[in-house]
Amino acid sequence: MKKRKGNKWNDIHAGHQSPLDFAVTSRDAGVLGMVADAVRHKQVTLAYQPVVQASRPTFPAFYEGLIRIFDETGRIIPAKDFIDHIEATELGRMIDCLALEIGLRTLREEPGIRLSINMSARSIGYPRWMTSLRKGLEADTTVAERLILEITESSAMTVPELVVRFMGDLQRKGISFALDDFGAGYTSFRYLKDFYFDILKIDGQFIRNIHADADNQVLTKALVSVAQQFDMFTVAESVENAEDVHWLQQIGVDCLQGYYFGAPTIQPPWKENSRMPHQRRA
Repeated sequence: MKKRKGNKWNDIHAGHQSPLDFAVTSRDAGVLGMVADAVRHKQVTLAYQPVVQASRPTFPAFYEGLIRIFDETGRIIPAKDFIDHIEATELGRMIDCLALEIGLRTLREEPGIRLSINMSARSIGYPRWMTSLRKGLEADTTVAERLILEITESSAMTVPELVVRFMGDLQRKGISFALDDFGAGYTSFRYLKDFYFDILKIDGQFIRNIHADADNQVLTKALVSVAQQFDMFTVAESVENAEDVHWLQQIGVDCLQGYYFGAPTIQPPWKENSRMPHQRRA
């Protein structure tokens, strides 16, 4: 059978890149280079966002520490602009390590707060990550009970059995776990029963303008019911207006997080100067 000339399928299998493929590859390389430079020069920080109690919205239950890097101009780059590019790479593991190390240092310096730190399931068993955690727990015996580790639903489902064992080991030390972006992926309820997450964070796609969206109201009530059945706290993400706050309070959501209560900021919000007009948002 003759090959058809000019056939795109043949070109791809012959090793040729389309202009679009080349553009995507170049962009990925640029992002990887930017993150590698930031890691090398330790131009990495956390931006903190409050997670408030639904019954007392002025009282933060804990803060989430969101990883940020600085580019060569000093501009703050949020995780959404680079995390997907590095998730499965060594850089992803390094970013997880730096986020944990900064978070543990923050907990040592601020004994009155609880803090959640994001991690990938791929970092479980990564030597530097585990060493950083061990040293942090040894340096301050109160850190474990104030540390929350967040794992996204999609990440947890890549290696569910490993995540279950990992969580069990660290929960015995006092560390809590949150399942992030709940509802966005394809969690098997069989695994959800085994995971024993302490907190379920309901993905923001269901929460934005929920007071006016009957479909999302039904879905969110179902997710809250699942969490309550397994005795897990619920956090609604991406809360952005008072109407949504009121609706979520009525259905029994435990905690709320979103721009309505505060944007992520690299100036720790528990410090007095974070309320000054010049604070930097990230």
